[in-house]
Amino acid sequence: MIQRIQTLYLLVVTIFVGVTLFAPLAWFFADSVDYRLCAFSLQTLDGTAVQPTVYMGLLLVASCLLPLVTIFLYRRRMLQIRLCVVEMVLLLGSVIMEGIYYYLCSRAFADVECLKGLKPAIALPLVSLFFMYLAVRAIFRDELMVRAADRIR
Repeated sequence: MIQRIQTLYLLVVTIFVGVTLFAPLAWFFADSVDYRLCAFSLQTLDGTAVQPTVYMGLLLVASCLLPLVTIFLYRRRMLQIRLCVVEMVLLLGSVIMEGIYYYLCSRAFADVECLKGLKPAIALPLVSLFFMYLAVRAIFRDELMVRAADRIR
């Protein structure tokens, strides 16, 4: 299980999405107050939630747990491939949700002068999408190898 390269890819995806889940994704400075966009809310630096972003948080939690479940299904490679495709859809959805919430938060500060910026953690779901693609390719290669070995017998 752990010696397979796709297991390492799936672990990398889990770690990157976990970092995205707990790290700030963007920052805003308006009305002399610092705000940060996190997975579950737009909050001030002291942790007071200003606007909830629960849907993005739930999507990231599902994106974090699914690769862990997929790792332990190593005997059922076709199911692993399907779950990886579902994970890719979840990651793409989380990237879209991050963009939507960043846009909505910047619109909330549109009436005042606001400085805004992105944190590096906002790009981790895109990197995770690439590693998930690599995992799907490796799982499919394993499946082809097992089928070829069964044909020889």
